[in-house]
Amino acid sequence: MGIAAALVRTSFLVQAVYTEASREYGLPVQQAQLICVLMAQPRGMGELSTMLGLEKSSLTGLVDRAERRGLVRREPDPLDRRAVRVALSPEGARVSGDFYADASARMEALADGVGPAERDRLAAVLGRLVRSNEVPMVFMEPKQQQTGTT
Repeated sequence: MGIAAALVRTSFLVQAVYTEASREYGLPVQQAQLICVLMAQPRGMGELSTMLGLEKSSLTGLVDRAERRGLVRREPDPLDRRAVRVALSPEGARVSGDFYADASARMEALADGVGPAERDRLAAVLGRLVRSNEVPMVFMEPKQQQTGTT
């Protein structure tokens, strides 16, 4: 299998697992992505728009729905009085932590048939691919959540 086909098929596999997990938590995929992005820190609407690849009007609707569910809250931006940041609510922090742990375990299980050395190489190669293409930090390792690093 060539690299293009392997990446596309892997993308479908990962998205299917992520979708299944989000469905079990009663979350639309985009809400699951939103709360995972917010695990590290509150974010401005412009930053969220870029990270999630959404038009600002679509993002506003997504944040509105997540806010109505009690998962997020809007707060003033300390650096710009005209702007707001979106932060996890206490319920959102609980749900995102549970969802993240479950989705991570499901993703890890995808490589159950791969030996430890191959898993390490795969993680290293994928990490380089993500970094070199400047993929936004939408799903991160727990240690990165504390520091917000890549």
